[in-house]
Amino acid sequence: MVSTPLLKNISIIIPLAPNETHPEKLLKTLKKTKAQIILSSEGSRAKSLNAGAHQAKNQFLWFLHADTRITLENLNMLEHAIEMHPQDLHYFDLAFDQKGLMALNAWGANKRSHIFGTPFGDQGFCISKPQFEKIGGYPEDTPYGEDLMFVWSIRQKGIHLNNIPSQLVTSARKYTQQGWLKLTCLYQWRWISMSLPEAWILVRKKS
Repeated sequence: MVSTPLLKNISIIIPLAPNETHPEKLLKTLKKTKAQIILSSEGSRAKSLNAGAHQAKNQFLWFLHADTRITLENLNMLEHAIEMHPQDLHYFDLAFDQKGLMALNAWGANKRSHIFGTPFGDQGFCISKPQFEKIGGYPEDTPYGEDLMFVWSIRQKGIHLNNIPSQLVTSARKYTQQGWLKLTCLYQWRWISMSLPEAWILVRKKS
């Protein structure tokens, strides 16, 4: 029987908002580890993430959404990833807790991450605290897309992104509530419109 990794050098930050699911299932999975668990609610996701990171006592920060579902495979592969590449930003492949059209969304998100290097926050970012502080944390002056802007800041600093080939499952609740087509189109428009100027900055730096 494979034992649960202890994650002694990891602080897990879970941002909470009034309209989000409380993370009972996630906390139940994590209670067998020795990781520091930080629930943070500071009015906005970016402020909550930064406040949680400030409280962290361990070397690595793992940012998880409240409705994330963690498996033993996720934990083992994360430990291995940070051991092999401690200076990288690590992220998982994405999966949803519903099939059908949501399988298409997961496929698209993973292709976008692998090809364009733009994973989103629901893919479980993990980074060392010194690297996080070097970047300056999540931008608090944007109304949405703080995770995408965080990734672009990382890339502009020359920090490598490492994909962990393990599926991190998240909830499709928002798509059910707001409509699959509406939310899918909104997210696609946001990442393209926010990424174009950032990609241009990277191109100019390399030229």
